[in-house]
Amino acid sequence: MNPYLLVIILSLVEGLTEFIPVSSTGHMILVEKFINSPYVTKSFMDNFLIIIQFGAILSVVVYFWKDLTPFVKNKEEFKEKMSLWSKIIVGVIPAGVIGLWADDYISEYFMDNSTIIAVMLIIYGIIFIFIENKTKGKSKINSIKDLSYKLAFIIGFFQCLAMIPGTSRSGATIVGALLLGLSRGVAAEYSFFLAIPTMAGATLLKLLKNGVSFTGTEWQLLILGVVLSFVIAYVVIKWFMDYIKTKTFRVFGIYRVILGILVLLLMR
Repeated sequence: MNPYLLVIILSLVEGLTEFIPVSSTGHMILVEKFINSPYVTKSFMDNFLIIIQFGAILSVVVYFWKDLTPFVKNKEEFKEKMSLWSKIIVGVIPAGVIGLWADDYISEYFMDNSTIIAVMLIIYGIIFIFIENKTKGKSKINSIKDLSYKLAFIIGFFQCLAMIPGTSRSGATIVGALLLGLSRGVAAEYSFFLAIPTMAGATLLKLLKNGVSFTGTEWQLLILGVVLSFVIAYVVIKWFMDYIKTKTFRVFGIYRVILGILVLLLMR
């Protein structure tokens, strides 16, 4: 397959799946496996699958800029922004520590394992199908202002579950947040906020380990991927935040289960 067409497909998959609970990494690994290209090296593709997330990170920053920016004149508003960033930092500590410790192990034993990806898609799909029944009417936190540092830290541990491909970073975070009493909207919003340092850190770690010695063509592919993932992810975030105001997460659970079963059948 033409490398530019492969990059376009992977960028669309990244943008569409990064911030909804269906596992973007799992999707991209599966797509790259089934639609392989002899014109790009494995080392470049491994870097591409990580670096492309930078576009998605930027989409979160742009979409939530008014909520995130500390550049405000009002002192009370500045305190609120600092409080928010403090909760984001606390929430990302578990992923930072465990990620540094387990990154090489996960990359070696989990990243190319289609069976694990399929199984995790199914397991978390089932959880999402039933999570609404478990938490219906029990949300106590309807604003990030009401989120304690203790709960932020615990949600950070749920995010670590997504280090296994097929789990979904947003999915694991949202499940943990819902179980801890956050409303759907606040759970999704905090998941987006945690994505900024988490995904930026993962991207930087991979670049430090693998280097940035790309050819001119590879740089073009990377830039194209980042731009496309930014545009698509921004649209998806806007849609998702409107969707969860009135809808549940069950549809994502059903989708995950069906996809996981299909992957298992195709591997036979």
